[in-house]
Amino acid sequence: MSEREEAAAVGGQTTSAPREDGPVTTNNATLEAARDLIRREGAGVSSVADQLDETFLQVVDLLLHCRGKVFVTGSGTSGAVARRMAHLLAVCSTPAVFLPAMDALHGTMGAVVEGDVLITISRGGESDELNQLSQRVQARGVPVVALTAQPDSTLGRLADITVVVDGGSDVDPGGVVAMGSTLVASVWGDALAYVLMRLRDYSWDQVLFTHPAGAVGRLSAAPEQLPPLHPTEGDVAKEG
Repeated sequence: MSEREEAAAVGGQTTSAPREDGPVTTNNATLEAARDLIRREGAGVSSVADQLDETFLQVVDLLLHCRGKVFVTGSGTSGAVARRMAHLLAVCSTPAVFLPAMDALHGTMGAVVEGDVLITISRGGESDELNQLSQRVQARGVPVVALTAQPDSTLGRLADITVVVDGGSDVDPGGVVAMGSTLVASVWGDALAYVLMRLRDYSWDQVLFTHPAGAVGRLSAAPEQLPPLHPTEGDVAKEG
């Protein structure tokens, strides 16, 4: 069989053919498989707390002193994480925008200028479009933060700050389907947005002003203010 015929045969396989055997509604093995995945993902997420190190503080410092905007990029499921991270950063005091990597390579990277920061999310660190984008914005004087599980990857080596977060080998089925690894990257971004909000003493009134829609926008009173963080000597310094 030729390579083309083999590809056609594989591509022609369907994953959605209807099952003709009995229902799975009482199948305990199905429930246990789902629970096992959730437990493994939960363990991976919990491990991130102990992985926070000096690189986390370096990123906090970089973003506190950023005079422009923070762009966040990724491809595939990492792109979904990047979009979410940019949104939460913006909600929590840090001006941030999601930058689709392929659009950026077709000219949108012109929006990224000196004074900005790029956070690039890639579990494996070998996505060509992300690495090319990262190198080109660096050439424009923009620092690059890599969030990856592979510090020795192309992205890990080229970044100005390389943050390693790894939930373990069993959080992604087969090491191929990015499930738990996306949660691991997401929770790191949550922690980043949260501490930046507290370091800036960003008020709930400011959050609600920029979030007038939905149930949040209809709140009759702001939540109790989060206590501000006051960095001590040797930690990152608060802007201003």
